[in-house]
Amino acid sequence: MSFLTYLKDGISLGSVYAIIALGYTMVYGIAKMLNFAHGDVIMVGAYVVLMMITRAGLHPLLAVLIAMAACTVLGMTIEMVAYRPLRKAGSPLAVLITAIGVSYLLQNIALLMFGADGKTFINVVSLPSLSLFDGGLVISGTTIVTILANIIIMICLTLFVKKTKQGRAMQAVSEDRDAAQLMGINVNGTISLTFAIGSALAAIAGVLLCSAYPVVTPYTGAMPGIKAFVAAVFGGIGSIPGAMLGGILLGVIEILGRAYISSQVADAIVFGVLIIVLLVKPSGLFGKNVQEKV
Repeated sequence: MSFLTYLKDGISLGSVYAIIALGYTMVYGIAKMLNFAHGDVIMVGAYVVLMMITRAGLHPLLAVLIAMAACTVLGMTIEMVAYRPLRKAGSPLAVLITAIGVSYLLQNIALLMFGADGKTFINVVSLPSLSLFDGGLVISGTTIVTILANIIIMICLTLFVKKTKQGRAMQAVSEDRDAAQLMGINVNGTISLTFAIGSALAAIAGVLLCSAYPVVTPYTGAMPGIKAFVAAVFGGIGSIPGAMLGGILLGVIEILGRAYISSQVADAIVFGVLIIVLLVKPSGLFGKNVQEKV
């Protein structure tokens, strides 16, 4: 029964990674850039929810909606101010360095505002736990909401990309940005929308992560952000189902590694599995090999 408990915890943690990875995979799939500040948007969302509940006295659901709105604005601002001017710089390295700079900027602003000490997070999920096998397996309300949220978000995001006008515009920009612009598609607006969606998802992930592990610090989003990026690469960056599968597999591998091998080397196991997968299938589990024409 302990294996089922570890598996449940792994799927729950992996669902959080998957939601974060969706932001990475959308931005890379459409804008062809890696937004390494994405993990810190998670931290911002968690702090906004905490402040709205503890200081403003708002209902948790309203606090989460405000956090999503705040992170959406933050993501669009980051894209507009930091990334858009470099989009035609010719070197992806310039955007990558800027993303790292934005990440450290957000962390240090949080340090100045909230200090380095961790703040106790309030669990915004009030669902009762589910007991199975005569109490041998207990699934918390937070775990249930996290897994359901991951599934619902992936389905909605897939339908949005495939069935809506904005989603088809995203696919066109991903395929050929210049051709899409010639066809009348607002490339800047489409990329901003991508950042907005990814940042709103980061806020949700921050709430779910801190509800399960109830402490928030300025560095809360750093390691989960890196692991979510690993999950996106694992599943095939640019693929929405790949991000979901990669996140869940990563969470399960991490929890089982902690339980059966060592908690001290669990992260090393995660990155080691990634290396093995990329050696066997460099494009990831759901990725496609793209032939570059010369």
